[in-house]
Amino acid sequence: MEIIGFLKVISRQKFVLIAVPLITVIITYFLVRQLPSVYTSKARLATGLVDDSKKAPANLDFLAAQGESMVNQQFNNLIQTIQLQKMYDQVSYKLILHDLTVTPDSMYRRPSKLLLQLNKAARAHAIDVYSDLYRRMEPLSLWDADQFGLNTVLVSMGYDEGSLKKNMAVYRVNTSDFVDIQFESENPILSAFAANTLAREFTIYYTNIFRENQVRSMNFLDSLQKMRQASVDKQMLELKNYKIENKILNLNEQARILYNQIADFETRREVAMKDVESYSGALKNLEQKFNPKDRQYLESTSTKINQDILSTTDLLKAANDAYIRSNYDERLKGRVDTLKNQITDQLNQSADRYDLNPLQTKQNIVIQKAQLEVSLDLARYSIVSLQSELDRLNRKFNGLVPHEAMIQSYEKSIDNAGKEYLDVLGKFNQTSMESNFAAQLKQIEVAMPGSPGPSKKMLLVILSGLISLFFCLAVLFILFFLDDDVHVSRQLANSIGIPVMGYLPRLDRSLLDLKKLWNEIETRPSEEPYRNLLRAIRFEIDSEMEGAKTLAITSMRPEEGKTFLALSLAYAYSMTGKKVLLIDGNFDSASISKAVKPAGYLEDILQGTLPVAQLGNESKITVLGNREADISLFELTDEDNVRRHLQSLKEAFDIILIESPALSALGKSKEWIVVADKAVAVFEADQRIGRYKQMQINYLKSLDNKFIGWVMNKVKSR
Repeated sequence: MEIIGFLKVISRQKFVLIAVPLITVIITYFLVRQLPSVYTSKARLATGLVDDSKKAPANLDFLAAQGESMVNQQFNNLIQTIQLQKMYDQVSYKLILHDLTVTPDSMYRRPSKLLLQLNKAARAHAIDVYSDLYRRMEPLSLWDADQFGLNTVLVSMGYDEGSLKKNMAVYRVNTSDFVDIQFESENPILSAFAANTLAREFTIYYTNIFRENQVRSMNFLDSLQKMRQASVDKQMLELKNYKIENKILNLNEQARILYNQIADFETRREVAMKDVESYSGALKNLEQKFNPKDRQYLESTSTKINQDILSTTDLLKAANDAYIRSNYDERLKGRVDTLKNQITDQLNQSADRYDLNPLQTKQNIVIQKAQLEVSLDLARYSIVSLQSELDRLNRKFNGLVPHEAMIQSYEKSIDNAGKEYLDVLGKFNQTSMESNFAAQLKQIEVAMPGSPGPSKKMLLVILSGLISLFFCLAVLFILFFLDDDVHVSRQLANSIGIPVMGYLPRLDRSLLDLKKLWNEIETRPSEEPYRNLLRAIRFEIDSEMEGAKTLAITSMRPEEGKTFLALSLAYAYSMTGKKVLLIDGNFDSASISKAVKPAGYLEDILQGTLPVAQLGNESKITVLGNREADISLFELTDEDNVRRHLQSLKEAFDIILIESPALSALGKSKEWIVVADKAVAVFEADQRIGRYKQMQINYLKSLDNKFIGWVMNKVKSR
């Protein structure tokens, strides 16, 4: 519904919406018709950022790995570099130097007043300063008074950075490898020269920066890789010296050999210990077979041979110990075997003697015992030798652990230094390869003077009309959106939640013409809708009256149209053949009493000086006026007396219409509403409902069925 309301506002203001854009278009046309033609020239650069054919082989993998966002970032950086102030300063210097060194006819632009004021010496000085700054790629210092003046000359000619940027466009061509530099001006040669100069100056600047960066990178990487190589050589030398000082050839192989030897000796020790146990048990069993006399006899007869056996056994022990310490050298094994054979021979010699008691035959047992004793002693000696050798090997093995930690530390440092060296060496080789390629950026298209572009005059004229139209629409929308006034009956009903009986349009004619309104002969055709609206209001009021006869007509503030509505309803009811009594109950402003000659006065009726029977016996409309005094109804008489006289009037008339004061008069209006059967309120269009009016509306709502609705007055034609 709000959209429909706004469309209605647009419809009412259609002449404004037509006139304002039309005037704007006419003014714009006269302003732009003298604009010069515009010439556009374009230069194109190939960047090589996404062109594989111009990439070094080492960069192809990197190009494939980088995403579209990275490529866009590179192009953005490139475009921003093109638009640096120093680039535009170079273009400015070239343009002003051209105009300063040629005749006025050959200048790109007409000389400004400031340029014409320069004498020969000043022009020569300006040429020297501009040329020097161009060679050094430096901007004008605005702190210096002389250079500030030279900058003013650039501004006057439109060659300064700000003026050039307004007409210069630098952009990437879609998603290609190319960047276009486009310049537009009133001179085709100027457009081509500016675009080509910016492209050339940037290409030179970018190429120099590119190569300087490569040289710095190569120098840095070269020194770094030499430093890394020296570090690797130093650590390898330290490792070599450490191995020499500690007599280490192959630490892992030495540790493996020692570990195998330790395991072998531990196995042999376990075997020897097992032999000791077995030999000890066997000797114990043999000794139990001898009685003390046999032992005594045996010891007395074998003393010398036993001493020889003990001597040989000591030699065998020493030989066996040497054999074990030599890690079982085969060359010493013959000595051990020889001594074992010698002991066997000595035992056999002992057995050949008759050493035992002739009464007993235990010679074999004696031989076994002697052999077991030799084997037991040999096993015991072997355990001691094996344990001693194991202790020596373990000490030697434990001595390798610190060397292992140091060697691992050296090797790890060498490995890390080697990786760093190879990484730096790879980067150095890559940079060296890239340095052999020329700078990738180059200008592939030269800007040429072109024909004038499409005129923007008509576009500006059309845009001016459209912008003014949209501006008018925006203003109307803002006014419509901020407008809280109630203009039509639908808005009133939605705002206050009370039915609206109807509405009456704003009229320019006098109230006295109401008599002619219902005369079909004298009624104008334009007044026919108004008469139909009155009939509609009369019908709605009749429907709500439900047999009641007194109707109080009020409003929220004075001069909203109560008097006009009361008179209009009186004439409308008279056309239905009813006897109508119109009471002017507004003591503050007796408008009805002044407009129509009353048949009597209300004060006389209430005081009993004027009989009801004398009112309006011959006329269909009887007017009861008042003498306009600062008084209220109940100040004239009490409520019961008012009701009694109104009852008499109801018997004499078919309908009684009472114009009461506005609700802003507080009790004066409410006293009439109390004694009336029904009440209706007049609301003037084009006013907002404030807080005070909302209080009055709440009062009318509290009347329930007594208040039958609103009549909206002075509605503009919409």
